Amino acid sequence: MASLLPRLTAAQVAARLGVKPQTVYAYVSRGLLRRDRDAHGSTFDALEVEAFAGARRRTAPAAVHPTTGMPLAVVHTDIADIEDGELLYRGRRARDLTDRPFAEVVEWLWDAERVDAPDPAIGSAREMVAALPPHAGAMDRLRAALTGFAADDPLRHDASSATLHRIGWTLLTGLPVALGGDPHGDIARSLVSAWRAPADEATVAAVNAALILLIDHDLAVSTFAARVAASARADGYAAVSAALGAADSPLHISAAARTARLFARVRRGLEPERALAEALQDGNGIPGFGHPLYPGIDDRADALFSFVERLPDGEATMDAARRLSDVVADRTRLRPNVDLALAALASGARLPDDAASTIFVVGRLAGWIAHIRAEYAEQAMRLRPRGEYVGR
Repeated sequence: MASLLPRLTAAQVAARLGVKPQTVYAYVSRGLLRRDRDAHGSTFDALEVEAFAGARRRTAPAAVHPTTGMPLAVVHTDIADIEDGELLYRGRRARDLTDRPFAEVVEWLWDAERVDAPDPAIGSAREMVAALPPHAGAMDRLRAALTGFAADDPLRHDASSATLHRIGWTLLTGLPVALGGDPHGDIARSLVSAWRAPADEATVAAVNAALILLIDHDLAVSTFAARVAASARADGYAAVSAALGAADSPLHISAAARTARLFARVRRGLEPERALAEALQDGNGIPGFGHPLYPGIDDRADALFSFVERLPDGEATMDAARRLSDVVADRTRLRPNVDLALAALASGARLPDDAASTIFVVGRLAGWIAHIRAEYAEQAMRLRPRGEYVGR
């Protein structure tokens, strides 16, 4: 089976790590990388290289501002924290909240009562989604719906907590319906109905748990983008739009879709080694594995896998997840992250591959709104960094 995995040349490894070939051989001499040698030269295991690249990112020294000496991009937050490998929301373990309805957790997090999206706004968002070409992806549909909701809200520019929370509830309750779901008090059930009807209880419970586990996670790039926009006093829709733009990237939420495609290949019978070999071609790491904030398995993935086991196709899905995980663990120390758990959820519930991205965005929306509110309370424009000219 090992022969199915891609072997990289020293030049390819150097390009992947952003170093010179001589540095690659220095890593070999120090025992940090292993190589095989034959008549054609040295080759390296792609998975080991990806694991090494991830380890280098985790141990790199923090960048400091050239004038203050303080670490860059440090923002105080009281929303989420990761301690001893566990995700906490305002001091409570996120996984302990997964038996409660998503909307109830959001009400607690925001300290704001639920207000459902008005029908005219949902209609505007639906029209925007319907105007997209058939091949439009999940992120395209989400952006289109967001534009529809914003255009229908003449009061959106009021930067008050009350208006922001109304915008947040409009999106959380309205997006599932704008995407084709049925209106329902249970947001998870409404979202699932956009893909399949009737929605079985195991799938609704799994999606509800995923939404809760994805609410917030340190200062992810999309969350920071939302705060930068809020620092300039962008309205709630505009700040969420900034977050969506940052999220639609191969190293953030779009990684969930990439992982789902990898997992789908394994579920269709492709050997995990060959599926990984294909997935590694784009050079963006091993999809679904490793996270710099967790020494072991991603706490969110660990919690979500217990829900995946109960899905209609849960047993076969978890078998595929274990086989894929074993291949990666055999060559690296990387453990599954939440992207793999989301891919397994979509597969086990027989949802579309891009359902993973939609679930991720709807869940994270709650965190974005919480961060936007927090940024509104700070001095305006505080997140505009100072440039240091280095040109000629």
